[in-house]
Amino acid sequence: MRKHCEMIKKYADVNFINLEVTIKTYDRNALVCGAPAWRYVYHTIHSADKWFFNPFVYDEPEFHTAGMDNPDNPCDIILSDQQLMDYLHKVRDKTLAYMDTLTDEMLYEYPQECPYSRLELVLRQFRHLFMHIGMLNGQTIERTGKFPVYLSPDNLYRLENGLYEE
Repeated sequence: MRKHCEMIKKYADVNFINLEVTIKTYDRNALVCGAPAWRYVYHTIHSADKWFFNPFVYDEPEFHTAGMDNPDNPCDIILSDQQLMDYLHKVRDKTLAYMDTLTDEMLYEYPQECPYSRLELVLRQFRHLFMHIGMLNGQTIERTGKFPVYLSPDNLYRLENGLYEE
């Protein structure tokens, strides 16, 4: 049975679209706790890439350097918004393909060397995505006075009116 996996996939997909809206509307150089906002975007995408699946059996992306996923750590690498968007699309595709391999029963299993069930990993990432999207969108609202559009699976049509609430 895949009923729950399909629900998770649908909401995971829209979460990635919401993060894409955030990237298209945020000020990448605005400081968040002393780090440029783009570092939090990378942190969020990297976390989804790692923790959605199995953080204990994971290969870093080729451009990653040690500690780069923690915005508090200094980093010599600067990723462009296009690089962040490309990484986001790669992680989105990887996540949706992964969801296609699961059954509902597998959600209660523990991946290799992982103390969390697959369902726990999914829920942790949903919380993490929501938190950082909200944090970054709050900065956009403060800076522009506009509210970035927030989507659910039932209202994707709202993007037809642009990136901000009307």
